[in-house]
Amino acid sequence: MRRIEKTVFLSYRRTNFFGALAIFQHLTQHGYDVFMDYTGIASGDFESIILENVRTRAHFLVLLTPSALERCGEPGDWLRREIETALDTKRNIVPLMLEGFDFGTPAIANQLTGKLAVLKQYNAMGVPAEYFDAAMEKLREKYLNVALDSVAHPASPTARQAASEQKAAAAAAPAVAEEELTAEGYFERAFNATDPDEKIRLYSQAIRLKPDYAAAFCNRGVARKAKGDLHGAMQDFEEAIRLKADFAEAFYNRGNARKARGDLEGALVDYDQAIRLQPDDPDVFYNRAIARSAKGALEGAIADYNQAIRLKPDFAAAFNNRGDARYKKGDLKGALQDFDEAICLKPDYANAFFNRAIACMAKGDLEGAAQDFNKAVELKPGFVEAVSSRDAVRKAIAEQSKR
Repeated sequence: MRRIEKTVFLSYRRTNFFGALAIFQHLTQHGYDVFMDYTGIASGDFESIILENVRTRAHFLVLLTPSALERCGEPGDWLRREIETALDTKRNIVPLMLEGFDFGTPAIANQLTGKLAVLKQYNAMGVPAEYFDAAMEKLREKYLNVALDSVAHPASPTARQAASEQKAAAAAAPAVAEEELTAEGYFERAFNATDPDEKIRLYSQAIRLKPDYAAAFCNRGVARKAKGDLHGAMQDFEEAIRLKADFAEAFYNRGNARKARGDLEGALVDYDQAIRLQPDDPDVFYNRAIARSAKGALEGAIADYNQAIRLKPDFAAAFNNRGDARYKKGDLKGALQDFDEAICLKPDYANAFFNRAIACMAKGDLEGAAQDFNKAVELKPGFVEAVSSRDAVRKAIAEQSKR
């Protein structure tokens, strides 16, 4: 029998917390039973609580903003897995497009791979911050007011208990203030901007409205670092960490800033902390490997590149850098294998061709080295070191031919 269902799963990225909370508050006030991961379910309970609540609720609302899909290109990303589960179980999926979201934006389209590619075919709904109440009324009357097949399987006691606890915690939260929603709007506009100065201006607006906005401080720090303002970047990362002591991304970015300042020891401390808080981020392992390599700790660097590659098997830069570390350790065969893989994954990778050329020279393969140096120059015409090395190899080959 088909009937109107009022059970909802609310899927969102933490950067859109206040937008999600405002939707939760509105729908619960109108009699909907909404699951929102308010406090943060432990990763070990993801399968038994989060995904089960996706499967057993009729409606699936996913909040889409410029930052929401940032990591959805990674197969293990939790937001991706929630969406995939909703697709697999044929929930009533309603994409809610918030500030600045556009399916046609290249950065967004690149994340919608695999099963997620069909998400743009769903009947999405815009939620302008200035017309939030009108959008919620439209959501209730048009998108959720549809007859659906009853959910076939009830949730387990564990999933029901977790849902009750999250609902109670979210219900006890104060009403979302207009300033908080506006601050999130500025955050998303900043995330979507390309000019560092504009990013800084918009993140500063978000911080003005919400002075404890840790994510805005962190992202403003990234923009400041992009402009070369390492001092300002460090101040922002430190404030983000002060506001949120378990902010893995802020530790990672502070590590990058410290590395850029030449403080390798400080960078390693920050990378260690970021990995402890978030052990499945390949970029942190990759950057810690670079810092370890710079300190001469090649074994540790190779171990970190191994982890980065395990977490992200198509990580061309990690293969290239691991090849360089192996070359420095005298493992010529391993180095060549890594350079080959880096080039296979990224055929326009000039640095990998250059590094493979160096390894070919060490192996005595001057013809192979000349070809790779030539390819590196072709891909990167201003590659001075590759030009001089190519010329030297060509000269050596010519001298050999005279003997």
